[in-house]
Amino acid sequence: MNVSDWTQVIVWIALVLVLGVVEVFTLDFIFLMLAAGAAGGLIAALIGAPWWLSAIIAAVLALLLLAVVRPRVLQALNRGADPHRTGVEGLVGMAGTVALAFTPSAPGQVRLANGETWSARFAPGAVDRTPPLGTRVVVESIEGSTAVVRIEQKAAQ
Repeated sequence: MNVSDWTQVIVWIALVLVLGVVEVFTLDFIFLMLAAGAAGGLIAALIGAPWWLSAIIAAVLALLLLAVVRPRVLQALNRGADPHRTGVEGLVGMAGTVALAFTPSAPGQVRLANGETWSARFAPGAVDRTPPLGTRVVVESIEGSTAVVRIEQKAAQ
């Protein structure tokens, strides 16, 4: 190998390292695939391929990895993700009980299954708008800081 071949090898090594470091900070698997493509270019250069062939091998390998491997890696990593909704979205459908009586003119409060107490009003169309304390309710939606609830229907026996 002559000096220009060693220069090409050093450039490929530097490119693999730089792309690898950028991947560590971004964690999106794009730069990892580009680094793997550059590693392919490095291998081609070590075998003795000219610089233009090494560049083509690196580009093709990187594109192939981006198109085929990256989507599968991302899908595999999301399999273990928590499927539960969180925040306000996680409250919709949650059961609770009436904690402060509702009156026709003022909203009441409900204590949800997660232990939180929310000011609440009944959903439009609710028949009983003044249930006694302890009545089971279900959150239909959240509007601002108010839970919109309905009385929980008993399961058919």
